[in-house]
Amino acid sequence: MLQLGEPAPLFEAESTQGTVKLGELIGKRPVVLIFYPMDETPGCTAQLCAVRDSKKQYESIGAVVIGVNPAGMDAHRKFAANHGLDFPIAVDEGGSIRKMYGVGKMFGLFLQQRVVYGIDKQGKIAFARKGSPSAEEIVAALGRA
Repeated sequence: MLQLGEPAPLFEAESTQGTVKLGELIGKRPVVLIFYPMDETPGCTAQLCAVRDSKKQYESIGAVVIGVNPAGMDAHRKFAANHGLDFPIAVDEGGSIRKMYGVGKMFGLFLQQRVVYGIDKQGKIAFARKGSPSAEEIVAALGRA
C-alpha cells in the first residue's frame, strides 16, 4: 500500500461514466479511489451502496469518487445500473492501477484486496486504509489535507 504523503500514481482508464484521467482531477478536486474485490457480491455491494448514499458528504468537500475493479465494462455497467451507483467504476482488467497503488490480492489469490485511498488536491495520499472505512473518516482526512 502507498503511504500518507506519497504522490498518487496517475492513470487513465475507461469507466462506467467515460474515460477517467486522474491527472485532470489533481489540482482541482480531492479524489477517493475505492478498490473492491468483485461486482455483485454482498460485501462489495454494501460498500459501494454506502458510498452512493454518502454522496452529499463527498460533495461537501468537492471530492470525486471512483471505484476500481478488474471486471470488464459490461459487468460494471450492470452492477452500477442494478444499484444506482452514480459515480464512475473504472475497468482495471490487467491490474495495472491496482499494482501502481500497491493493492494486493486476498490470500495471494485472484481477488484484489479492499482498499480505499483519499487523494488531496495536490495529488498526495491523504487517506489509506484497507477495508470499508466510513465516508466520515475519509472526508475528515481529506478536509484536513
